[in-house]
Amino acid sequence: MTDSLGNWRRTHYSKELDDTIEGESVTLMGWVHEIRDLGGIIFVLLRDRDGLIQITAPSKKISPELLNDIRKLRKESVLGVKGIVQGSSKAPGGVEVIPEEIKLLNNSEQPLPLDPTEKVKAEIDTRLDSRYMDLRKHSVSAIFKIKSTMLHSVRVYLEENGFLEINTPKLVGSATEGGTELFPITYFEREAFLGQSPQLYKQMMMATGLDKVFEIAPIFRAEEHDTLRHLNEVISIDVEVAFADNEDVMSILEKLVHNTIKEVKKKCKAELEDIDVQLEVPELPFPRLEYDEVIDMVNSKGVTLRHGDDLSRAAEKVLGEIMDGYYFITNWPSDIKPFYVMPHPEEPEKSYAFDLMYKDLEISSGATRVHQHDLLVERIKKQGLNPDSFQRYLASFVYGMPPHAGWGLGAERFTMCLTGMKNIRETVLFPRDRRRLAP
Repeated sequence: MTDSLGNWRRTHYSKELDDTIEGESVTLMGWVHEIRDLGGIIFVLLRDRDGLIQITAPSKKISPELLNDIRKLRKESVLGVKGIVQGSSKAPGGVEVIPEEIKLLNNSEQPLPLDPTEKVKAEIDTRLDSRYMDLRKHSVSAIFKIKSTMLHSVRVYLEENGFLEINTPKLVGSATEGGTELFPITYFEREAFLGQSPQLYKQMMMATGLDKVFEIAPIFRAEEHDTLRHLNEVISIDVEVAFADNEDVMSILEKLVHNTIKEVKKKCKAELEDIDVQLEVPELPFPRLEYDEVIDMVNSKGVTLRHGDDLSRAAEKVLGEIMDGYYFITNWPSDIKPFYVMPHPEEPEKSYAFDLMYKDLEISSGATRVHQHDLLVERIKKQGLNPDSFQRYLASFVYGMPPHAGWGLGAERFTMCLTGMKNIRETVLFPRDRRRLAP
């Protein structure tokens, strides 16, 4: 029989137990990680959010009834333990707990869908199918503790630098950037779409006088990719700044990335150890490469990249071999960038667009935006789109739109940089790709 929580409440997490509280009574809660029954003594490793603590049950110190109850425990069952902290050089953290009472809060079925001790490795699909079990592994939960710290650091940094957080619609009536990569939905009597990007809305905010805004929210792309770096639902960190250009927002971006890495390195030491990552804080400013330079660099390594092409996967891999760490690619061709990207006035075939790369991975893109109504309409038409579809967006450019610039940073791709993960699915609790819609 399993018990209710009753008046039991946790007093400590595992990492809070050390020899300074030896002899004190504590109440622990967690999952049965492992059990070793040596006859006269039973060892139970109890796992909680922060680590493992050894519950040591010697037959000479506890009642036969309690010893018998402990002997019946199953791996991954949920357990409450009241006991006394005792020093032990062989136990995790240098202490163990001698149990006085246990409360079985919920039993676990056997066999388990995967092994949280990781003695038996599981493939990624098996892990994602039983994500609730996969996340019990500290090497997996560490990724999301790091991601949480990253998002918190980003938000604090932006707020401390004068940014206002906004929330824009995720149900939209038309494409943000044109194209067909949209998820259609039924919106009462008409068709709507899941938002590809907050781009148009955050630009409209520049006409309001809010000046510096950011949003951390999901975006949806109906791209039929099946790669290690693409998903159909991700979190985007978006920034837009009035009275600024591409150089201004590149500076904001690199300082934000630099500060976030420092914060993660300082606050997530245990988590970085769990995933065996030595995080290095990059120097500022990040290197800048012009698009034309990149073309020459890639072709010099035997990978064909024509002027006007976006970077192929092969080109990205070559760049990753040449460039170590974070760097910008600037001055992209106008024709391969969205209509709202500002072209160079003297060389309109070039634009004030940039990408932030980490080795072979693009993690952010941004630009100075077009703020003149007539040029924006011209750019929309040039890309084969109908200005009538953008009427409400264009209206904000008629009554005094200031020059502005911004960027979007992929939260999951940035998490890949921080954790060394090679598959973006590792950085999402429940990833959505073209084959996976559950759990």
